[in-house]
Amino acid sequence: MNIQWYPGHMTKTRRLIIENLKLVDIVIELVDARIPFSSKNPDIEELSRNKPRILVMNKSDLADPYTNSRWISWFEEKGYGVITVNSITGKGISEVDRTARELLKEKIERDKQRGRIFRPIRAMVVGIPNVGKSTFINKLAGKSSAKTGDRPGVTKGKQWIKIKKDFELLDTPGILWPKFEDMNVGMKLAFTGAIKQEILDTHTLSLELLKLLSAKFPDALVTRYKLTDIESKTPMELLTEIGQKRGFLISGGEVDYSRTSLVILDELRAGKLGNITLESPEDIEG
Repeated sequence: MNIQWYPGHMTKTRRLIIENLKLVDIVIELVDARIPFSSKNPDIEELSRNKPRILVMNKSDLADPYTNSRWISWFEEKGYGVITVNSITGKGISEVDRTARELLKEKIERDKQRGRIFRPIRAMVVGIPNVGKSTFINKLAGKSSAKTGDRPGVTKGKQWIKIKKDFELLDTPGILWPKFEDMNVGMKLAFTGAIKQEILDTHTLSLELLKLLSAKFPDALVTRYKLTDIESKTPMELLTEIGQKRGFLISGGEVDYSRTSLVILDELRAGKLGNITLESPEDIEG
């Protein structure tokens, strides 16, 4: 299954990031805690390498807590300040200000010595589409400053947002890289909702998801869908059984595969299959 998606506005966003990096002190990148490596944009890695960086593992409540801790250690070893958050409830959000000031401690002290006491910290917030960036900013700001939506690509242009009198954020539209070199990356992004559903073959995607879940998280399928003998069944047989158990049938008693496929994807994204992280540091280091 070949997945590619790079709308024209994302090329513009890349230019926007390059142009505005000189205006900020620190870069805050949001990733999806369920796929922290696959949802991390290598373009941003390259563009922001000379700035202090905070990695915000959003949707951490949907991910496996133990794997969260392993990812935190992995990214910290690479020089990031790392925070796990739930942007909807606000859990972990207060750590952003503290971590930014810690990473910028020397710069803030230099500014004070030069008499620049009231200069605000300026941070750029970046992340792939649908990673929860606007919800994160709104929670951080304590008001609805950025547009939010449950689909990729809601933020269309840059905007400055005052968090405190001495802390400002530059919001940018979500950005994906032009081509996924690893198809597994594209697949995981599609599983978690980072890619527009309209361009996806959800039936094939759900089969790929069932293949992964049956291999790595069989208990999640058993618990949620009351399946049996998972190891001996193909993804198509599992999809059929789920459709039958849910009563998703069309005329003649055939399974409505389209509806069943969408439900499986939606339930993964909503956390109804449990706390699942689809990749670990060991997977990346191979």
